[in-house]
Amino acid sequence: MDPRPAMLTGYTVIDITQFVAGPTCTRLLAEMGADVVKVELAPFGDRARVQGLKAQNAAKDAAPHSTYFFQHNHSKRCVALDFKHPQGRALLRTMIAKADVVVENFAPGVMARAGLSYEDLKAINPRLVMCSISLAGQSGPLADRPGYDYMGQAYAGITGLVGEPDGSPAMITMAIGDVSTGVSAALSVVAALLHRERTGEGQHVEATLVDTYFHMHEASVPRIALRGGAYEPKRTGSQHPDGGPTGIFRCGDGRFITLMSLAHQWPQLVAAMGRPELLKDQRFATPGARKANNDALKDILEDWLAHVGTREDCLAALEQERVPAAPVLTLNEVVAQPHLKARGTVRRVHDPAIGSFDVPGMPVRFSAWAPDAGPKAGRLGEHNEEVLKGFGLSSGEIARLYAEQVLVRDPALDAAARDGAPSPRPFAS
Repeated sequence: MDPRPAMLTGYTVIDITQFVAGPTCTRLLAEMGADVVKVELAPFGDRARVQGLKAQNAAKDAAPHSTYFFQHNHSKRCVALDFKHPQGRALLRTMIAKADVVVENFAPGVMARAGLSYEDLKAINPRLVMCSISLAGQSGPLADRPGYDYMGQAYAGITGLVGEPDGSPAMITMAIGDVSTGVSAALSVVAALLHRERTGEGQHVEATLVDTYFHMHEASVPRIALRGGAYEPKRTGSQHPDGGPTGIFRCGDGRFITLMSLAHQWPQLVAAMGRPELLKDQRFATPGARKANNDALKDILEDWLAHVGTREDCLAALEQERVPAAPVLTLNEVVAQPHLKARGTVRRVHDPAIGSFDVPGMPVRFSAWAPDAGPKAGRLGEHNEEVLKGFGLSSGEIARLYAEQVLVRDPALDAAARDGAPSPRPFAS
């Protein structure tokens, strides 16, 4: 483990989030050194605990603990309380009063109704940075809409552009918007902390799925603004709408590659195909012409690829002329890639109840610091006593909160303390 402190060491973050977007934000902050206290709501905790794979030998009364929860919440300390109980909310205020950051992803209005709005919390902690993550923001016509990643895709015009031209829109089934919103939120929190260091001023930061997804339109928004109804992006299936050629193409063995040929690389692609006559073909003489004749160009390219042979043969022929191309890999192939394992992109972790498995690693690298090689994910309420004593509560006060069911804790933790931790067994979905 790197002996140097991580960049955010010394900052305390109160994490009141569930599922993916909020937990991604706070996990990144935790990995970079912040003390992130994940506050889960009684009686079930983060709903993500029931997703993914779980230990097959878990006790019947144990709170759920899964690979899904581990991936998005490792490196944090876990506290569990009854958010609806007045003492639970009072306990949250006690913690937030001494924290640097609070991150929440309730529907807009929930925190305010609980007396935990930014204005409420600013009154007890003027230096607080609060980050609210939601579908569409804290204000505006869509602010009261509940929703997840897929709703953000739809509202931001992403879903409508994915799929075959003559078919229905297709769903992106990875949590691209959730994770990207979490990354944007983490960046914003760090920027707000830097602002606070310079000015002493805390602030309220918002991150939304709709805003994050809309930010991904890299070229079409100005075209719509300038051309209005004369320009309407359409679904183009496996091919990029601007031609190139750029898209996904079938090789002779039935597998696929993705290829991107910018305007200045067209001669290189022609050379790779051994078809110099295409440089004089008026259908492909300019980028605009290639875009207009994209279907014909796809046929020519796939006919050549079919004769070249396997996916590896096709990639080798393109690499010889420095044409950007890559294999379309299955996720199983990706996880097995030596390159990703060497960089820690595929990261092996171990959980006492679940066993050893892979999760995605940090998406960035730092020259002055390396992430923890053995991150852990807490069970429900595992760190109640440890955390709350750090915020000034006595053992007696904590015991009373347990007695009044303000605090909850996974019964398996007490069983493990008595009997020893269970050895990992095969997964159960």
